[in-house]
Amino acid sequence: MKTLIIILLFTILQITVSGQTVISGIVSTAEGNLPGANVYLEATYDGVSTNANGEFSFKTQKKGRMMLKASFIGFETFSKEIDLDGTPIHLEIRLTEAFNKLEAVTITAGTFEASDKKRANILTPLDMITTAGAVGDVYGALQTLPGTTTNGESGKLFVKGGDSEESQTYIDGSLVYTPYSSSAPNMSVRGRFNPFMFKGTIFSTGGYSAEYGQALSSVLLLNTNDMPVEDQLDLSFMTVGLGVAGTRLWRNGAVTASLSYNNLAPYMWVVPQNYNWVEYPTNTEGAVSLRQKTGKTGMLKIYSSYTSSQYTITQEDLNYAGKYNDYNLENGNYFVNTSWKSNLGDKWTIAMAASFTNNTDDIAYDTLNFNKLLRGAHFKNVMSYPFSNKFTIRFGAELFSKTYSQQYVTVANSIGSHFTNTTSVAFAEAEVYASSKFVTRIGARFEYSGYLQRANAAPRISAAYKISKNGQLSAAYGWFYQDPVNDYLLYTNQLKYERADHYTLSYQQSQNDRTVRAEIYYKNYSGLAKLNSEVFYLPGSYSNTGSGYAKGVDIFWRDKKSIKNGDYWVSYSFIDTKRNYRNYPETAVPGFSSKHNFAAVYKHWFGGLRSYVSLNYKYSSPRVYNNPNSEVFNGEHTKAYRSTDISWSFLLKQNVIIYAAVTNIFGYKQDYGNSYATIPDSEGVYRSAPIVAGADRFFLLACFITLSKKGEANQVDKIE
Repeated sequence: MKTLIIILLFTILQITVSGQTVISGIVSTAEGNLPGANVYLEATYDGVSTNANGEFSFKTQKKGRMMLKASFIGFETFSKEIDLDGTPIHLEIRLTEAFNKLEAVTITAGTFEASDKKRANILTPLDMITTAGAVGDVYGALQTLPGTTTNGESGKLFVKGGDSEESQTYIDGSLVYTPYSSSAPNMSVRGRFNPFMFKGTIFSTGGYSAEYGQALSSVLLLNTNDMPVEDQLDLSFMTVGLGVAGTRLWRNGAVTASLSYNNLAPYMWVVPQNYNWVEYPTNTEGAVSLRQKTGKTGMLKIYSSYTSSQYTITQEDLNYAGKYNDYNLENGNYFVNTSWKSNLGDKWTIAMAASFTNNTDDIAYDTLNFNKLLRGAHFKNVMSYPFSNKFTIRFGAELFSKTYSQQYVTVANSIGSHFTNTTSVAFAEAEVYASSKFVTRIGARFEYSGYLQRANAAPRISAAYKISKNGQLSAAYGWFYQDPVNDYLLYTNQLKYERADHYTLSYQQSQNDRTVRAEIYYKNYSGLAKLNSEVFYLPGSYSNTGSGYAKGVDIFWRDKKSIKNGDYWVSYSFIDTKRNYRNYPETAVPGFSSKHNFAAVYKHWFGGLRSYVSLNYKYSSPRVYNNPNSEVFNGEHTKAYRSTDISWSFLLKQNVIIYAAVTNIFGYKQDYGNSYATIPDSEGVYRSAPIVAGADRFFLLACFITLSKKGEANQVDKIE
């Protein structure tokens, strides 16, 4: 009996063992074997976790075809159907990293972004306000970034060996035809828009998206604030003027209206000036901004402004010794911008934008009256559709319309010229993530000019690869086209598009509030417009035979961690560029480019003093300029540009800010070269005069007061 029981138990055990299937193997990733991964049969309790070596083994009595799965946080779940028939199964499982678009690599080649929380911030809109030397000018703050060259007699953006005409500004997706104020020759300008308007900034110095064209060197994309949070009244009292702005909210919308008046006469009476003013600069601006939510996801934005400015200055007429003429400038600028963004269904997104500009400059010089008009409109529609988290396509169309005219009125007669150009555009772009470590963006842009009767096709491609947790490589290549300058198109429509080919490679690493960035680039220019004759009004005097190149290295370092309550960044650019364009007789270094450019910015919050202090030092190596009395073209050199600036913001109360700033505190004498007569004197010499800054220093003292229900808001809150 005992023997029978033993035989029966042995038989049952044999049947049980023969009914089991042993499943074993190794789970690994691209970085090696993975401990702690879960391996199991779907819809069962059979499974196990991998050991320290990534190995696993378990038994199951299940039969037939079943789904084996392996999972680990941060990786895609592995699935494989297996046949359970008692035969041992050995698997080598490789998990791939799960895709998370919020943490995925982003393309940064040639691009500095602000206020996009999904990316490593380089500059924030707050930086635009508090950077010493910028004095509240967006373009002034950008000149502390690598790739830019400071031209003190201009004030405009000169990027990576490109002329200021090669940079374009967009607000909420639509073009700003006149982003700068108007001025006399060799006098610095400022941006037209208050930095408090903007919540985010993208400054692309090359290799940008196919969505943007008509820019050979760079695009600046400014995104305005969304819905305000409460009703408030903002008051500004400055040594150069006054301002008031009021905001009113309703259930799904808000409106802000502002009015400012600047008169530099009291300031210039006190502070010594290098110019001979007859009528000091005055400026009046009114603006209205509307925000309205539409549906569950839509947002309509409308911004409209009108600016009127004027001044008169006395300048020496270099063609006639001892003669001085008054230069009177009156500018009127009307600008309106509107945008609408919304979701269409679950996946489609639509973004529509439009802008209109009407800018007039009325100039009186000696016995000549010179009137300029630029009227431009821009319409754009962009659609995007994500086929998956890893593949998104964007496409759209836009229309540019521009009328430009000049009229010379003398005692004897009146001569006028004008042209109208309408450019039609279509573009498409696909963004493809192979994984969270690698992304590529491929696109193309197509343009047709009705005035030039020419078309172009511009391919663009960029990519980024995450080489470590916090570091990545980015590369970009593309063709970029732009119309010749307006002053040439007045007299001919036989020119072609100008072209620049961009090659950009960059490395960026961000960790613990520290960012380092290094970039190398090369730009090849072709088809640049040239004036080949002194007879500028003949169409045959123009051609597209110009060419050039620009290459260089940009380095940027920002650290907000090492010094408590401190924040600093350092940028350096090396630029090697030459070109033959406009009226250049030969290929030469252009007068707007410096080979070496350096900027260091430091900011510190003193909590006990409720003060925010900023220091800024900028240096640009000597630039070249042409002396017509010399046989060498562009053979003269300016002195190096140096400026040390300081600003101080004091929180007197939660809603009251006192602001003070001084530029060029050490009074360095800036040298921007010489201007020359257009005709030689009796001895065959072209008379000259130095080009200097309007003043050795600029001082600003201001008080900003915000009135609201809670009394806690201030004007800095708008951009934090």
